[in-house]
This record gives sequence, C-alpha cells and structure tokens, in this order.
Amino acid sequence: MGLIGTPEPEDQTGAAEASLLDEILAGFARDHDVRTKGALCVPLVVTDHARAQGLPLDPAALRTEKDGQVLGLGKGRVQQILARHGVTRVLAEEGGRTSRGSLGKMNAYVGLLNRLHNEDPDLDLEAVEAFWIARVKAFFAAKPFVMRTEAGGGLHLPFQQVFDRAEARQKETPGATILGTVLQHMVGARLTGFRTDLRHHSASTKDEGQDRPGDFQLGDVAVHVSTAPGEALIRKCQVNLDGGQRPVIITLGRGLALARGLADNAGIGARLDVWDAVQWLAAGVVEAGGDSPAGRSQALVALLERYNAVVEAVETDPSLRIELATGRV
Repeated sequence: MGLIGTPEPEDQTGAAEASLLDEILAGFARDHDVRTKGALCVPLVVTDHARAQGLPLDPAALRTEKDGQVLGLGKGRVQQILARHGVTRVLAEEGGRTSRGSLGKMNAYVGLLNRLHNEDPDLDLEAVEAFWIARVKAFFAAKPFVMRTEAGGGLHLPFQQVFDRAEARQKETPGATILGTVLQHMVGARLTGFRTDLRHHSASTKDEGQDRPGDFQLGDVAVHVSTAPGEALIRKCQVNLDGGQRPVIITLGRGLALARGLADNAGIGARLDVWDAVQWLAAGVVEAGGDSPAGRSQALVALLERYNAVVEAVETDPSLRIELATGRV
C-alpha cells in the first residue's frame, strides 16, 4: 500500500510513494509558507525529533516552557542536521528561533507527520529529511540577479539590464512570469520609498476579489504593472475611471505603444497615464540621490534593499533577489 492506500505494481511502489511523499511535502511547504531560511529550519528540526523519538509526536512536548519556542530550534541543531548531508553553510544564525509563526508551523507539521504515520507506519523519515535538505540546497543555490552600474552609462541602463536578464531567465523557464514579477516588485520598491504602508502582494495574486483597484493604490491613483498590457487591463482602467480613480499603467518597451493604442481605441487615452518603467525608475534614483554620484548610489542601494525585502516577504523564489555590483551611479 502507498501513503494513501492505493496499491501500486510491486516494482513501481517505491518510486510512486517517493513521488507522492514529495508532492505532499511540497504542498505543505506552499500552504504554510515554508520558503525562507527561518521557516525551513522548522521541518528540519521537527523531522529530526521524529527520527530520534519515533512517531507519532506530541506537539506540546516540542515546545519549550520558558520562552514558548520550538524545542531544539537553534543554529546548533540545524547545522548538525545539515552537516549529515554535507551542507556546511549557515542556514540561519538563530536557527529560525526568531521567525514569526514557528510554533504554528511546528504544530501543523507535526500534524502532517502524524497523519502520514497513521496511513503508513513505515513512513520513511530519511526521505522526508532528504526533501527538506533539497529545499535548503535549492535556497542556497538560487542565484540572484546582479545589477551593474557603468561609468558613463545612462542612469536607466542598470534597470534595463536587470529586466533583460529577467526576460532571458523567463525564456529558459517555460510558464514562469519572472520578468513581470521583477517589474512589479521593483515598482513597489520605489513606491514604498514614499509610502511605507503600501500593500505588496505576490505577483501571482490577482486584482479581482482582493478589494484593490490595481497592483498598488495610492489614494485615488490605481497603479497597474504589466509587461504586456491588453484589453482586459484597459477595461480595468475604465472601471477605475468610472469609480473616480486615476489609473496609471507602468510597463516596458513594446508595452508602451500597445497600452497607449488600446487606450486610444477605448476612448480613454487622454485620461490614462502610461509610463516607461525603466525611465521612471531611473528618475526615482535622481530624485532621491540628487546631483551627487554618492547620493545616487545610496538611493539605488536603498531601492534594492526595499525590493529584496518585498521579495523576501511575498515570493517563494530567492533567485528573484537583486544584488548591486560595486560602482557609482
């Protein structure tokens, strides 16, 4: 029998169960937001408890009495687990102890392990641990984008290069929306510079049913971010206008002419702003940094810090981060 009681041909049972187990654990990681370094520490430590104590586990016994933390959740134990698999890099200095929601994740994960144990008393905890180790390795292996500034280059150039690299990476990953995700969070990072209470969302989150008129809302301004504006987006802008809001589309390259043409066809061209994202972002660096190269460099660093903070908060892919190579703007 497999994990859900479905018989498999004898020579395929092991592979089928491994695949199903990975699918179940991946679903847990998605549903419980196990993607950051602190969050990844939780299933590593809890699985280690299960290996040592056996299943089922009592979640109450995995909670420290003194400070209400997950028992054993610290750098030392996490690194011991990683070392068994040849991983020497430090996953989290605090081992996830300071991560919000660690106890909730622990309780949910214990519940999952206990359910899997009830369905299959021979649950392979080594395979479970291997799944999380693979997630940790993927976290370490994810290479961020690199933004480079060039002496004498236009202020727009670092942004254009990052978007070009995002588009190239997207072509290598069919079905991914990497360029749109980078664009959305870069726009959000600049807006956050003067609106700290701005709400950010995963790029996969739709506007509909979210009680928001666009990707971002600034008072009566509805900001839409899109790499390929279409008729559906123009209809959203029309809804904004009908509701007394001012729609703005921020896009790239060919999207500029496309959005303006569609807006003119819809009769709202004079009422809809369409901005070039690259030039708008470069203008923001000048606005924040002024006429000083050092000031502009500081402004760019601050922008990327805000961008990376947004990616950390709402996305699951650390390779969306952007690092700034040394240079002056």
